[in-house]
Amino acid sequence: MRKWQMQQARTKLAELIRLAAVEGPQVVTYRGADRAVVLSVDEYYRLNAAPANFAEFLLSGPKWDDETIAMIHDRSRA
Repeated sequence: MRKWQMQQARTKLAELIRLAAVEGPQVVTYRGADRAVVLSVDEYYRLNAAPANFAEFLLSGPKWDDETIAMIHDRSRA
């Protein structure tokens, strides 16, 4: 994530917004401390989208290949 000082973010707001859409979140700092993050609207909607139900939530997790599942299964036997 690229970091922008507050003054730089003010003067280059259009570029900051464009880069948030193209490169991902942009951090804005004030007096050396992280104060805000600028996201693309697509990223914002993705982060705020709630799964419809608990089953969908569980299914939205990381996908594991057969080898990983076998390794976990083998560990549980030990």
